[in-house]
Amino acid sequence: MNKHIEAFLEMMAAERGASLRTVEAYRRDLEDVDAFLKARAKELHKVKRADLEAYMHTVVQNHLSAKTQSRRLSAIREFYRFLYSEDIIKKNPADYLLSPKVGKSLPKYLSESEIGRLLDVAAHKNRRMKTLLEVLYASGMRVSELVSLPVSSVLKDANSITVIGKGNKERIVPLNEIARQALDQWLMLRELLLKKGRTNKWLFPSRSSSGHLTRDGFFKALKEIAVEAGISPERVSPHVFRHSFASHLIAHDADLRSVQKMLGHADIATTEIYTHVLEDRLKKTLEKSHPLAYNPPKGLDK
Repeated sequence: MNKHIEAFLEMMAAERGASLRTVEAYRRDLEDVDAFLKARAKELHKVKRADLEAYMHTVVQNHLSAKTQSRRLSAIREFYRFLYSEDIIKKNPADYLLSPKVGKSLPKYLSESEIGRLLDVAAHKNRRMKTLLEVLYASGMRVSELVSLPVSSVLKDANSITVIGKGNKERIVPLNEIARQALDQWLMLRELLLKKGRTNKWLFPSRSSSGHLTRDGFFKALKEIAVEAGISPERVSPHVFRHSFASHLIAHDADLRSVQKMLGHADIATTEIYTHVLEDRLKKTLEKSHPLAYNPPKGLDK
């Protein structure tokens, strides 16, 4: 091991009382930095801030967790602070070293045709699953909101559904025609399925301890449908349905405020992530409509 890393770790354990776990974590982090620098013919105690910034960029590019990134940055800062205090280096290259900003990851969503395939498979499974997916795609509800819907949440005309979201906040979400029809048919079947004289307040009752369909039960059934639809089950989840609902609405010119209300977001900034679909649409529009896109001047088509 690099002698400077060893000296630093000894100081951390002896003077600062760092636990063995912390010392080992710093060891791994600093050895990783050392290996990165050696590959670039750099010595750990003879680097500039640009070298450390380059290392931190690779940490981000390797998709390490935010927690790991933070710990790596902390290890670097502490290490070079130690070298400076011991007069091993004359200038601290980690001064003002910042962690690269990690861009927001775009939401995972399915195409409209993939959603259509899932709905088609569900329609051939059973009435309950068809209704669950139609309502989920039509409303963008969270899975916890969906499975725990009371039957009273369905308004008399079934054109809308009342949802109790985070913070016990109530919102009313309109349903499309297909979801309304699926819900009407399910309500009739639900009455027949309940034993005579038995009551259940949940829209999707089950034998679980809660009395309604569980998140795990729905999740498992959705994965099975994904397999039958020829879609990787790793790409399908109730939350992906929620993302797909929002992305498809934005793609079809729904305004952001309306989508925010239907999703139950307290802050519109949370909803703005779905505008990622606009970038693709604008790009396609430009490629289709801009005169230089299909008839570029000589020299620009290379």
